[in-house]
Amino acid sequence: MKPKKILPYVVAIVLFIVASLLYFHPVLKGQKLSQSDITQFTGMAKEIVDYRAENDSEPYWTGASFSGMPAYQISAYYPYDFVRSLDKLLRFLPRPADYTFLYFLSFFVLMLALKVKWRLAILGALSFGFSTYLIIIFIPGHNSKAHAIAYMPLVLAGVLLVFRRKFVLGFIVTGLAMALEIFANHIQMTYYLGFCLLILGIVELIHAIKEDKLSTFIKQAAVIIAAVILGIGANAPRLMAMKEYSDFSTRGKSELTINADGSKKVEKQGLDKNYITQYSYAKLETFNLFIPRYMGGGTVEELGDDSNFYQLIEKTAGKKVANDYSKSVLTYWGDQPIIEAPAYIGAVIFFLFFLGIFLVKGKLKQWLIAATVFSILLSWGRNFEILTNIFIDYVPLYNKFRAVSSIQIIAELCVPILGVLALKQFFSKEVSNKEKKKALENAFFTFAGLIVFGYLLAQSFSTFEGLRDSNYNELPGLIDAVIADRKSMLLIDSIRSIIFVILTAGILRFTLKDKLKKQYAIIALVVFMLVDLLSVDKRYVNESDFKSSRKIEKPFIATNADKQILKDTSHYRVANFTVDPMQDGSTSYFHQSIGGYHAAKMGRYKELFDYQIAKNNMRVLNMLNTKYFIVANQNNQPQAQLNQDAYGNAWFVNNVVLVDSADQEISALDTLNTKTTAVIDRSKLAESNSFTFEKDSTANIFLESYDVTKLTYNSKTQKEQFAVFSEIYYKDGWNAYVDGELTPHYRVNYVLRGMIIPSGEHQIVFKFEPKVIQKGSLVSLISYGLLIAITIGWLFYDDRKKKKTTFNVQ
Repeated sequence: MKPKKILPYVVAIVLFIVASLLYFHPVLKGQKLSQSDITQFTGMAKEIVDYRAENDSEPYWTGASFSGMPAYQISAYYPYDFVRSLDKLLRFLPRPADYTFLYFLSFFVLMLALKVKWRLAILGALSFGFSTYLIIIFIPGHNSKAHAIAYMPLVLAGVLLVFRRKFVLGFIVTGLAMALEIFANHIQMTYYLGFCLLILGIVELIHAIKEDKLSTFIKQAAVIIAAVILGIGANAPRLMAMKEYSDFSTRGKSELTINADGSKKVEKQGLDKNYITQYSYAKLETFNLFIPRYMGGGTVEELGDDSNFYQLIEKTAGKKVANDYSKSVLTYWGDQPIIEAPAYIGAVIFFLFFLGIFLVKGKLKQWLIAATVFSILLSWGRNFEILTNIFIDYVPLYNKFRAVSSIQIIAELCVPILGVLALKQFFSKEVSNKEKKKALENAFFTFAGLIVFGYLLAQSFSTFEGLRDSNYNELPGLIDAVIADRKSMLLIDSIRSIIFVILTAGILRFTLKDKLKKQYAIIALVVFMLVDLLSVDKRYVNESDFKSSRKIEKPFIATNADKQILKDTSHYRVANFTVDPMQDGSTSYFHQSIGGYHAAKMGRYKELFDYQIAKNNMRVLNMLNTKYFIVANQNNQPQAQLNQDAYGNAWFVNNVVLVDSADQEISALDTLNTKTTAVIDRSKLAESNSFTFEKDSTANIFLESYDVTKLTYNSKTQKEQFAVFSEIYYKDGWNAYVDGELTPHYRVNYVLRGMIIPSGEHQIVFKFEPKVIQKGSLVSLISYGLLIAITIGWLFYDDRKKKKTTFNVQ
């Protein structure tokens, strides 16, 4: 390719780099975005990161959170992970500019796959990348979600290339893009991408049948499926490890049939329906997609001194109080628990989407409209129960994910695609001016009318009352002031959207009359689109959200309680009751915590907490070797308390009680003296065993060394004994060795390890040796090999075929 032809693409990449860095310009000063989830992750992952740095290897386990759990879903590097290297190469900018750059680049490639000229491809890429939802997900730290979204357009590009019969290129792009998509590790977003691809496939199939090209479709589908499978296979270690762990996590099926209060548990497949639909878009809230503060914006918004809220506070309590309180007013009046910002796609690009409805023809339009409508309907969740319940009850895996509103990501993707295709048609000489004019008028009146309709609908039938309005009951008239401001925001942003529609339609009208050249029209549209999106984005994500890198990399400061506990260099656990232990990553930053912060913690451990620890069962806390408690003192400051009754790292019990079910096992802990007795569910034993022992008062066992994945104990007994180890049982990885010989161990007391210790002096070693990593690595290597071999073989075959055809012609 000649340098002149390459130049536009170089310009595009440079523009994407500059745009990403300009928006997140504090990264140029070494600052980092403050993200709540990432802060918690830093605490959870510290032991793993430290181990990796010290040993140059992966632990795949951490003892710092939830008394111990696999590290697969926290932080794990896998052998032969070439996808990680490719991803690292693409994400060379500082975070979160790296993800934004990926948004732009991936969508740009998709546009090129659709034969869109580079200028329009840039417009589409910027529109997609600066969509408000894609920016605001950085605030809570949903990096893996952003990561997965960024590769969605690239996957679509590969699939569309195959449907355009660019088989080899499509196979390569689809395979690599799917490998990157899975690597991003946000299965929910990838699952939603699957719906988008399925709808595309159905549309292609219908047209193939109509055009009598079913055999071609089958070939295309086979190529796509093969590429997707190999892309998935390249991630085999992480996927296989995730699948193995998921059965034991809170995502898996519980063995219990009783609740913590003793009542009968209703058996459910997947997550609770109310939990799944907790974040559901209201039907009216859909107008947020093109009227940014239709429902008041984010949960809280800053209101100026011209607002009703400010003026009432100033009149009552003075200017200083008004300034403080008006910085975070509860303006959102929808029914979602909390939202960072509206999922605003943009008035400009949405108008172009409507232009595409009237101007673009063919199966691409059918796919994009169908997928957009599909995603919006499902995003309504509990507000459209008939459809939502069908998907929860009958569509595989749909009940495994919460926050159904996030399926709108399909619309986030499809709207700018059709918008750009509309411009491609509008600037095409193959379409008559009459047809363009008619489409432009239809789009203008339909979309502008929809905005006006949305405004009138809210004004006529809504109360504008929010879920948290009771917070403003103390001052008479304050709720009325907030409602007045909500109505004002609706009016202002409705007018704002109408103005952008008029400006966009005006530019296209001038172009149609040859009063404005195409290249200048595109520049003007880019400017309008950027002003439209960035003015909204900056309300929610700006330089004030950045902090010094030191504060982000080391977000937790040891309290006096932490410092006091850290003087103890033995191996023990800490229970921090100044926070919610099951939603806390900070304690894991300094200590081995009984709590942690993770959406997929071990299921049995969560049950142990709910059924026993939450009821303050000290014997359970003692068996977890909870040597220290952190509680609030009289000044509400953290204070360390020594628990002298903690059992230590291992101990011998006098009795082992066998029960017949998980229900009996968890209930036995209500009254069990866990210092002297252990309980085992006999249904989990591979062999029949009576576990009868004579008491040896001289027996002792102690932990010699702790190394995350290797725990070494020494024992000395005169008779065979049964030992309980204060470590979490996980059968798919932990192996026990007595004097180097593999020895069976058992799950006891619902979550711990126990084993028979022979008489005499012995060394007992527990090693974490997950076989799934080796198996997955082999599958990964095979997938890489096939991806390369098929590509080379296909290229060789096509080359020979071309030469043969040329020879025959001659």
